[in-house]
Amino acid sequence: MKIVVIGGSGLIGAKTVAILRAKGHEAVAASPRNGVDSVTGAGLNEALRGAQVVIDVSNAPSWAPDDVMAFFRASTTNLVKAEAAAGVKHHVALSVVGTDRMPDNGYFLAKVAQEKLIAESGVPYSIVRATQFLEFLGGIADAGMQDGKVHLSTGQFQPIAADDVAANVADVALGAPLNGIVDIAGPERAPLHEIVARYLKSQGDAREVVVDPKATYFGGTIDEDSLVPTGDARRGSISLEQWLQRARA
Repeated sequence: MKIVVIGGSGLIGAKTVAILRAKGHEAVAASPRNGVDSVTGAGLNEALRGAQVVIDVSNAPSWAPDDVMAFFRASTTNLVKAEAAAGVKHHVALSVVGTDRMPDNGYFLAKVAQEKLIAESGVPYSIVRATQFLEFLGGIADAGMQDGKVHLSTGQFQPIAADDVAANVADVALGAPLNGIVDIAGPERAPLHEIVARYLKSQGDAREVVVDPKATYFGGTIDEDSLVPTGDARRGSISLEQWLQRARA
């Protein structure tokens, strides 16, 4: 089966392509690097010719609110139009757990807009909402910096390894369209500040983590369950400690 992965050269995309190829599918890694640009539409019709499934794991180069909104609106609009013309039977998109629960976070608002475009496109679809990747814990610490210390919320956190994200995305893509949403998360849940503190300690990073219930998450206000699944969710198999051990190896 031909499966086109938009953003196929990125962190999740490259892993997803590898999984699909190992299962015997024709997985095409599509990105601006090889002439496929979902934002401008360049190369899309050619890339999607003969495809049964399209997986979109692309991400905006800038997370400024206006930029990220423009990216996902343009990219998704072009994708679903090209998919309809090519007769694609399943559109799979990677989104974020809690994206509809943080209205003051520009990135999350853009993902809500993306999901709406997909649901209204008429192309059969599945949306995979993932919790934050373990690979981004360092970036979360950096974003929480205030006066030389890392200020983080007490809200619950359940990060997932990129390998588990890719495995779940590939699995969903090979199944029937859900025409709905599935949440995926890591196997371990704990307060955000605790998980990031463990990460920093494992890296020999001496920055102090300050427990701050009022700390925002990339500019968005969060409560106890803003960033974790509140209902059924698929769970990854790679724990924080296992991932840290691999990162240290």
